[in-house]
Amino acid sequence: MKVLIGLLVAAWLLVPAAALANHHAVKLATKDGIGAYLTDAEGKTIYWFKKDTPGQSACAGPCVEKWPLYYRESVAPPEGTAAADFATIKRADGKEQTTFRGYPLYYWVDDAKPGDTNGQGFNNVWFVIDPAKFPPQ
Repeated sequence: MKVLIGLLVAAWLLVPAAALANHHAVKLATKDGIGAYLTDAEGKTIYWFKKDTPGQSACAGPCVEKWPLYYRESVAPPEGTAAADFATIKRADGKEQTTFRGYPLYYWVDDAKPGDTNGQGFNNVWFVIDPAKFPPQ
C-alpha cells in the first residue's frame, strides 16, 4: 500500500512539472501562404520586428500595446532549433523579453486565437519567424 501511495504522490508531483514544461514550449506550426513559423505553447503566433537589432528592441510605448512582449524565463525549443537560440534581454523600460537568435519576440494584439497570423507583413516590418530562414539576410 505504501508503494501505491508513493507512486500516486510522485505522479501528482509530475503533473505540474509537465504542465510547466509545456507552458515554456515553443512550437513550430505551418500554414498555407505563410509556411513554417514559431508559436507559443498554446499555438499563438510569435513575431519579430524588422526595426529591432540583436539584443535591442525598437518597440516601446504605444507599440508594445499593439505588440505585447513574449517572455518566458526559459524556453523548451522546437525540433530543429537549439535552446541556445533563445535568450532574454532587459529592455530600456526594465521589462524582460525573450529573444530568438538575438531578436526580441512579440505577439500581435489582433491575433484572437491560436493559429491566427494577422500580424504577418504588417506595415512591412512585422513578420512570423521561420527558424530555417531566420534571421533574414
